[in-house]
Amino acid sequence: MSWLPGQLSASRGIVANGRNAGRKPASGRDAGGFVALPWSVLDSPAYARLSHPARSLLLEFARQFVRDNNGRLLCSMRHLRRRGWTSADVVTRAKRELLNAGFIFETVMGLRPNKASWYAVTWLTLDRHADYDAGVVAAFERSAYLKKPPVKNAVLIPSRGLEAPSIAPSHGLEKASPSPSHGAIQATFGSSSSPSPGNHLEKPSVVRDSGEAARETIEPHRAALQTE
Repeated sequence: MSWLPGQLSASRGIVANGRNAGRKPASGRDAGGFVALPWSVLDSPAYARLSHPARSLLLEFARQFVRDNNGRLLCSMRHLRRRGWTSADVVTRAKRELLNAGFIFETVMGLRPNKASWYAVTWLTLDRHADYDAGVVAAFERSAYLKKPPVKNAVLIPSRGLEAPSIAPSHGLEKASPSPSHGAIQATFGSSSSPSPGNHLEKPSVVRDSGEAARETIEPHRAALQTE
């Protein structure tokens, strides 16, 4: 079978498969298959808005296409882990981006624990398969990435409008009470501030020598009583 000039570049982007095995590679590139991404994909505004993980995941989908399996491409962690992907959360976010932007289309919804979802890329024609979910063939949109409107940012203004921030608490201003709500508290002491027998200055001091020291203390008191 011979190809006329320009027919191969206008084809569906056939990659390595059984038909080109053993052929001499084109001059200037390594041997083996290749991924054919149309310029319309890489130059589209939708592609420019993709995050880097989403762009990387798009290449994983393109790498899987081999002639007639567009619609049975995988995005499971079991498959991607062998390709160096380690985070299921990153894959989930990137896949959601590609779906919302119209680059991929889900043909079979996965089911835990062992049924993986199937996908198709939208720059190629959908290949028919009996195991697709109902309504998939009719719902598939070719080149959807060129028709999807950009996702707008969420509205930053609250639905009730703008409000001036309140300086005072919502229940109004209140004056602080100078005393506790249950009244002043009386201090209670366990003992009197002075000794029970009287003022401690009127009592003789207790010293180490109970004899001589006691006489020195008592004698002045006795002399004072006699003079009176």
